[in-house]
Amino acid sequence: MNKIISIINQKGGVGKTTTAINLAASFAILEKKTLLVDFDPQANATTGLSNSGLENDFSIYDALSQNKTIKQVISKTDLDFLDFIRSDQNLVGCEIELVSIPNREKQLLRLINKVKKDYDFILIDCPPSLGLLTLNALVVSDSVLIPIQSEFLALEGLKSLSETIRLVKGNFNKNLKILGILITMHSKRLKLARKVENLLKSNFKNKLFKTTINRNIRLAEAPDDGKPAIVYDVDCAGAKNYMDLAIEILNGKK
Repeated sequence: MNKIISIINQKGGVGKTTTAINLAASFAILEKKTLLVDFDPQANATTGLSNSGLENDFSIYDALSQNKTIKQVISKTDLDFLDFIRSDQNLVGCEIELVSIPNREKQLLRLINKVKKDYDFILIDCPPSLGLLTLNALVVSDSVLIPIQSEFLALEGLKSLSETIRLVKGNFNKNLKILGILITMHSKRLKLARKVENLLKSNFKNKLFKTTINRNIRLAEAPDDGKPAIVYDVDCAGAKNYMDLAIEILNGKK
């Protein structure tokens, strides 16, 4: 299968990292060999998995700077089918360092090519910006998953992100596609949320996942405990939503 998916939205607070962690964990529970890469200098995915049995302190920056090999920075987790590469504050200056490197947009591709055959899925948690790190993620990816909160400002950001993906596809990665748009932090009781959902359905019908991620306290609590929601509380609504999403992706349906 060997699918590489970037999880991206330049707007913060839309459930990007929550989606990365919990979709990766759901694939692992379904016994799909999965690697999650925290490629965001904020390192929120690293915090969200901090109590999940990570076995080393090496980060993706160590591999990009060639201090370590890609295999040396991969950590096992408490889930048998889930591996992880952490981020740290050193990644903040990485974009500046990459500018002077030949083929700077292909540095993550160089690393991932060495391990992609070992995994069914590689998920990349991208920074909430459209800089050189994000470009590296898009160049290596087969597809893009876009989490979006059901509010009007999120719709504006979706337009510019779609244009960025189009440009990357035209100039760097002709095979890149949008896997799907995922509605997160959704509350069907709110009139605004229902209105935005209907707008997304009318404008992006073929790209909108059938699964939505509903607001859920246990899902929000899980990162503070350093675990995916499916480990923190397997019966919570958030864990079930992300399992539904994983199954939808595996079935090839949106």
